[in-house]
Amino acid sequence: MSAPSSQGRVHVEDVPEIAPPESVRLAGTETARMHALLAALDADEWRRPTDCPAWDVRAVAGHVLGMTEGFTSLRRMATGMITATRRAGDGPVVDALTALQVEKNSALEVPELLRRMEVAGPAQARWRGRARLVRPMPSKEEVNGATETWRMAFILDVILTRDTWMHRVDVAYATGRDLAPTPEHDGRLVAHVVAEWGRRHGRPFALHLTGPAGGTFVQGDRSGRGEQITLDAVEFCRTLSGRAQGQGLLATEVPF
Repeated sequence: MSAPSSQGRVHVEDVPEIAPPESVRLAGTETARMHALLAALDADEWRRPTDCPAWDVRAVAGHVLGMTEGFTSLRRMATGMITATRRAGDGPVVDALTALQVEKNSALEVPELLRRMEVAGPAQARWRGRARLVRPMPSKEEVNGATETWRMAFILDVILTRDTWMHRVDVAYATGRDLAPTPEHDGRLVAHVVAEWGRRHGRPFALHLTGPAGGTFVQGDRSGRGEQITLDAVEFCRTLSGRAQGQGLLATEVPF
């Protein structure tokens, strides 16, 4: 990410997009951190409810494993999408896909789930970075009540890593474990979310995010005029994901 200005502010238009090879590194790091967090949990913590309706920590882990393994090859990705599309009917395909992932992995013993996640994490990151034929493909998604057309490159480079990151947040919040965010990894993901959020609402703001993953960001008037917001960086992302209620500009959601 580009360096902050002399006033310590980052102008959102200066936040670069996430693309290979950086996206490969971020994906691998994120899955490894999720694996480490899950591996530290005791039996009771695996049963804790999360911010995801109907999912406890164990179900979240099953989804993350399914998503990780499901994007390690074109065959796996295509099989998952075809099966989910048939099951979804008139409903959202992504909901059918995540439900299938949870169901498929629900009977796994925890050590086997962790073993498979540890193996699939690096393989997924590598495949996502080199899936050249897949990257231009369009995908229809619902965001803020509207249908958007994304390129698969956005899903491969950004959304899959954001999703795992947010579920790591879910697990940390559910269990009281330390998320242990770092500026280099978590801060990069948060900054990219801020930039997309700014593009989506298009309004001027001065945003101060606290914590290791935070920073100060401005959009519009470079003097920092506009809506003034101070919030913990992780809580900011939880709000934009719909896990907490947002007012004003914070009501604009960003996909995770």
